[in-house]
Amino acid sequence: MSALAERLAAVDARIADAARSAGRDARDITRIVVTKFHPASLVRELHGLGVVDVGENRQQELVAKSEELSELDLRWHFIGQLQTKKARSVRRAAAAIHSVDRERLVDALDGAAEPGDAPLDVLVQVNLTDDPARGGIAPDGVTALAERIAAAPTLALKGVMAVAPLDEPPASAFARLAGYAELVRAVEPAATWISAGMSADLVEAIACGATHLRIGSAITGPRAARV
Repeated sequence: MSALAERLAAVDARIADAARSAGRDARDITRIVVTKFHPASLVRELHGLGVVDVGENRQQELVAKSEELSELDLRWHFIGQLQTKKARSVRRAAAAIHSVDRERLVDALDGAAEPGDAPLDVLVQVNLTDDPARGGIAPDGVTALAERIAAAPTLALKGVMAVAPLDEPPASAFARLAGYAELVRAVEPAATWISAGMSADLVEAIACGATHLRIGSAITGPRAARV
């Protein structure tokens, strides 16, 4: 077994254990492998190990890798901050965008649709901190943003996403996110995704109902130098 396969198996075992402890079925949890700063060859190797869901933080990497690996059956998730001017290229490459945090971005993504496009899966990113510079909409804006997404004819509101704050236990932060997820489901009952949890806090995220985990270096290994 390769080192990559061993790391993938170890993370999947952690997910299974956490799901069992939370009284959940691990098959209801999607593991997204974040391949930021890693080459397309690593994604190809991951696909050979059964990985389908892959995440990218940067538009340039998402577009380049998705084009190079277009023959593979992959679902690309965009999880980074997105500028409106890059909405069209990201929409072309991604199956889901987890980081929708303002109405202008909703409009840009909706306007980037081509005739015949399937609805694009999007999530409301919620800022769980008091720092407005962090990505995500403030909690008091969640419902309005969800309503704006739900009204966009080419977007499909799927749920919420957040990153745990550095200065708070992740369990309490993810418990709050579960409450914001209820607000979104009040707008769209089918919006059941909760994208939360990374390598260090996946156990707490699963306990609080996370349906999608964003796992990077625990699977991929150390990142290459940024270029």
